[in-house]
Amino acid sequence: MKSLPAYVLILAGLAVGIPSAMATQPSSNEVSKKSTAKKASAAKKEAQTEDDEQPDVKGLKATAFDCELGNKITIYSDAADDQQIALHWNKRTHRLQRVSTTTGAHRFENAKSGLVWIGIPAKGMLLDSKKGKQLANECKSPEQAAQKVATES
Repeated sequence: MKSLPAYVLILAGLAVGIPSAMATQPSSNEVSKKSTAKKASAAKKEAQTEDDEQPDVKGLKATAFDCELGNKITIYSDAADDQQIALHWNKRTHRLQRVSTTTGAHRFENAKSGLVWIGIPAKGMLLDSKKGKQLANECKSPEQAAQKVATES
């Protein structure tokens, strides 16, 4: 009996599904893409959870700011960590991360909510970067308000 060529046997095996598991395995490039997508999704979920959770402000220094139009903001800070603050505004507390500036102003942002706090020696202001508008301006702590009174005298 004459033997069949090897490629005929392979094709016949493929037709009956013997090595079907081999045919459905993703390439290494597909595995890499899926792995990268899973890692990105996990990182995004972790960042979203951090943004969604209201930060714990126990043990932090609270500074109240009175702003124009009767707006009030409270900033919670930790002297040992100047890279983030918690900002209470509009019945919610948000975590904001420091963003470096070239002007010396203290700038903190929360990318998810769009909140931006900018603090300078004379005042602070709260912005909504998503809507491109000011939320509160002329925000002054008791110390900043006292400095203005002292310079006017």
